[in-house]
Amino acid sequence: MIEVGTHPTIDAFAADDWNQLFPGELEDQAYLRAIERAGLTGFRFLYFGVREGGRLIAAVPGFVTDYRLDTTVQGGLRRFTESLADKFPRLLRIPMLSLGSPVTERCRVGFAPGATPQQRETWLDAILAQMERVAAAEKFGMLAIKDAPLDEPAWQSVCPRHGLRALPGLPGATLDVPWRELDGYLASLGPSTRKDLRRKRRAAAALHIEWRRDLAGIAADVQRLYHETLAHAELSFEELTPAYFENVMQAMPGRAYCVTYSEGDRLVAFNLVLSDGERLLDKFLGMDYAAMDRYNLYHVSWLENVRHCIEHGIGVYESGQGLQREKVRLGSVLHANALWYRHRNRFVDGVFARLEKLARLDRFDDDASAATARAPTS
Repeated sequence: MIEVGTHPTIDAFAADDWNQLFPGELEDQAYLRAIERAGLTGFRFLYFGVREGGRLIAAVPGFVTDYRLDTTVQGGLRRFTESLADKFPRLLRIPMLSLGSPVTERCRVGFAPGATPQQRETWLDAILAQMERVAAAEKFGMLAIKDAPLDEPAWQSVCPRHGLRALPGLPGATLDVPWRELDGYLASLGPSTRKDLRRKRRAAAALHIEWRRDLAGIAADVQRLYHETLAHAELSFEELTPAYFENVMQAMPGRAYCVTYSEGDRLVAFNLVLSDGERLLDKFLGMDYAAMDRYNLYHVSWLENVRHCIEHGIGVYESGQGLQREKVRLGSVLHANALWYRHRNRFVDGVFARLEKLARLDRFDDDASAATARAPTS
């Protein structure tokens, strides 16, 4: 007989027990532990585990937050909702329990190796039932699953049974790296893209690039660049703390790097990346916007990550969410994610179902719409 538990800390799970459910996952128990201890304002973390005879057979992280209903709204409608929120601060916020994490690329549920499709559905069904019990006990209005990947069929089978509907999420992007030199990568691109990248690479020759394993002496600059980049972001869900960057670097030695880009003694960009020797995951790029165009910082960091993959035999570069159209131009393949949700009040949920088109990401973002054609619809 299976038992489902809810825990307030990832320390409730031994690292080996947790990680064996998520083979090849860079955002592993150590990464989740670093997030938990980063003190992200407005978030509380939960972890769901399914056990049979004391053995952990399924698990997934979760979080609690006050969700802003206009989080994915942009343009004129966003300006209207901002004005509304200034006058009525609680009007657009709903207490929400979500599976996933505010700082991971997708919500993966981990299953015991060798689990059958039927077992995966049974265990996920048990997790969602437990999620509903927790939400009822703590009076959370909204239930959600953030960035559920479409390559896990159990989501699409089980979520509708619990009344959850799917909206397109921001897709992730991956680039396979089979080349032996950077010129091989450039040769794989279209002529105009190849010419553009070579020009931008030459323009950034004055920058000093370093792959660092710690933030000694640069922590304040990293936070400065992070906040400058956050201020320019059209969509933001969480605000990272200095402890997030420090914790990730300390918790994942040899797997977390801060790639720095300096103009003389001044740091003009940094890139937090994770790597396990098989995959490089781009977590965050912070930039000095006064130097961004002068040095083509986004494309220079892209080329540096591809170069690093080639030099170290890393076969996949995962560049995360955002700028999907540009990433496709640079050779990436998009992977669609879905946001599953429902409100526990049937009347309110019915209203959301009628208004959800106003907040669809692909309504505002052509880059997002490029990868949402395969997202499940309700």
